[in-house]
Amino acid sequence: MQNYLEIGRASDLESPRERRLYRFFEILPGVISLATLSFALIFSWLKPVWVAFFIILFCLYWTLKVIYLSLHQVISFKKMKRSLEIDWQEKLKTFSWQKIYHLIILPQAKEGWEVVRETLNSLKEAIYPKENLIIILAQEERMRGDIKEIGERAKKEYGKYFHRFEITTHPRDLPGEVRGKGSNIAFAAKVAKKIIDEEKIPYQNVIISIFDIDTKVFPQYFLCLTYHYLTSKKPLKSSFQPIPVYHNNLWEAPAFSRVVATSNTFWQMMQQERPEQLVTYSSHSMAGEAFFKVGYPKNVVADDSRIFWKAFFKFDGDYRVQPLYYPVSMDVVTGENLMKTFLNQYKQQRRWAWGCIEIPYLFYNFLKNKKISLKKKIFYSVITFEGFWSWACASLLILFLGWLPLVLGKGEFNLTLFSYNLPRVTASIMLFANIGMIVGAATNILFLPPPPKKVSYLKKISMVSQWLLLPLTLIVFGALPALDAQLRLMLGKYLEFWNTPKIRHNPV
Repeated sequence: MQNYLEIGRASDLESPRERRLYRFFEILPGVISLATLSFALIFSWLKPVWVAFFIILFCLYWTLKVIYLSLHQVISFKKMKRSLEIDWQEKLKTFSWQKIYHLIILPQAKEGWEVVRETLNSLKEAIYPKENLIIILAQEERMRGDIKEIGERAKKEYGKYFHRFEITTHPRDLPGEVRGKGSNIAFAAKVAKKIIDEEKIPYQNVIISIFDIDTKVFPQYFLCLTYHYLTSKKPLKSSFQPIPVYHNNLWEAPAFSRVVATSNTFWQMMQQERPEQLVTYSSHSMAGEAFFKVGYPKNVVADDSRIFWKAFFKFDGDYRVQPLYYPVSMDVVTGENLMKTFLNQYKQQRRWAWGCIEIPYLFYNFLKNKKISLKKKIFYSVITFEGFWSWACASLLILFLGWLPLVLGKGEFNLTLFSYNLPRVTASIMLFANIGMIVGAATNILFLPPPPKKVSYLKKISMVSQWLLLPLTLIVFGALPALDAQLRLMLGKYLEFWNTPKIRHNPV
């Protein structure tokens, strides 16, 4: 019997009938998004009054949703600030926490020494017994020529600070793999298991953290993570998610990249307040026992979310993500110049939007797994599908439907008072939605990293004024890459992993 948890795409299925079913689910997100935008266009011409009422209700819905999410963001931000102030070692005093080991896998591709060094530095400075930290620098054989030298230098300079420091080299083009971070981590996981077995450490006493190579931990991260692990109701059936903040190079990144990155931080803050909807993202942690039982995905690009769903189905729906309300710092997307930064940002957003591959994976496995309750199946199907649909369509509908009925509508509609007031009504409603932008700007200012010494006053002002770019970034770096990803999936043009360049001009 085929293991459905290992499916990466429709062609992985052996049965033609099953392939057709999975392929139908792959086509669905793109078709629904295209149909939404097409119907909006057609009905603006044929039934402008219907569309006018729809867009008013839609704007009201999104305004209320923005207010609701902004409240979550504020609460989550306060919890994060409080979490940074807590003495986690003091809270651990009543636990046998010294038995817990942390194994950190750092997948490296094109990144240079500067990036690797800063990440290892943060691990070295972390407040946790270093004899309980195991580091695996997972390198790609197919990448840059000096990657081996970087690994040797890293081990020479930092190996002495940790219990173990190992370097793995992921061979190119192994069968059953997709090029990317996931296959590299899956290969490193075999070495991780070997290390733990050699050390005779019980799997339940090991927490595996998968970090992007640019991830810098705040000092008490491992203490905080250990506390949540030891106090969790089901630690062996939980992943643990920090809040990603993009402080590493925030001050040197252009305004639009900062807005995109910080918006992502805010979204993750909101999701921490809705743990029933939280899915693993980017840098995350899980119990060693679950990690080895489930197996890290090696045949998908969106590996960070797939590991959660794989565990979810492995344990028949009895798996969750526990919010940490504790940050880790990462890089804002940058490039060698403004245009390359723009392109890099779009490509990264498209790669994140490629998470739409989870829709067919969920739908198919929900059909196959009879042990998960119908309530859970409906809940996760709806929130996942709606999330990717909104990503691709919501901002486009709000942008165009306020005036499209006036342009395409028939003459009778254009003569009505309703048509005259439509743009004003929608604009007035969405004005209240600006509360989200105001909350975002305020939160951003309250949690900015210290600026480098030579930062202009204008740059400091731009940390506030940058939020005027939010409507534009929602379209260019939100809806368009999401639609791009869904259409590629619909057409079977599967996205390959694209490694975001890590460029530090003046690292903080």
